[in-house]
Amino acid sequence: MLIHFKNTPDKSQIIKIKAFLFLICLIPLIRLFWLGFQDDLSANPVEFVERSTGYWALFILMGTLGLTPIKLLTGVLWPIQLRRMLGLFMFFYACLHITAYLWLDYSFMWAEISKDIIKHPYVLVGFSAFIFTIPLAATSNNAMIRRLKMRWKKLHQLVYLIAILGVVHFWWLVKKDIREPLLFAIILLILLGIRLYYKQLAKKNSQSEIAKSGNSASAEYSASVSS
Repeated sequence: MLIHFKNTPDKSQIIKIKAFLFLICLIPLIRLFWLGFQDDLSANPVEFVERSTGYWALFILMGTLGLTPIKLLTGVLWPIQLRRMLGLFMFFYACLHITAYLWLDYSFMWAEISKDIIKHPYVLVGFSAFIFTIPLAATSNNAMIRRLKMRWKKLHQLVYLIAILGVVHFWWLVKKDIREPLLFAIILLILLGIRLYYKQLAKKNSQSEIAKSGNSASAEYSASVSS
């Protein structure tokens, strides 16, 4: 059952909401700069930066994935307009995360990075998730939507794989204290479950409509023959 909300923001209000959301999404970065300025990035600053940027990339990704379930459950459409911004912020923090790893942690020493990937498979999982985000970010504009048409929607379904890989990467990374990755996994399962439920419901309704149309056409044909 949908819970309908009558008050839909107008264009100017949407702009204000986007501006506010933009500032909210910058808070983790501002916090990192502030802690760095205060020399308070924990005993291992590089690891702190890596963990923080990776965490926020995954957090924002979950927020992005949550917009469609909100639409499905409430009938509210306008939050979908925030999806592109959230998706690009997710990519932004993912870029910071991978840059911290490559630059701050390994100084772009590719031989050492290769060894680390072999030694720690969760790094490969994380790299894979990041690589999949690149085409999504590159096509997150109206020109590419028009150019790719239906292929754009299929391409952006990669976001589900990215989310799964991100959660696996986080879970595999922490090893012992799995409370946070477990929470992300539960949230992801709920979001995907809602999408799957409504997809199956739409499919069932479509089949029902086709069956009704077929029965109606058959009845009309029988009536015309008998007359």
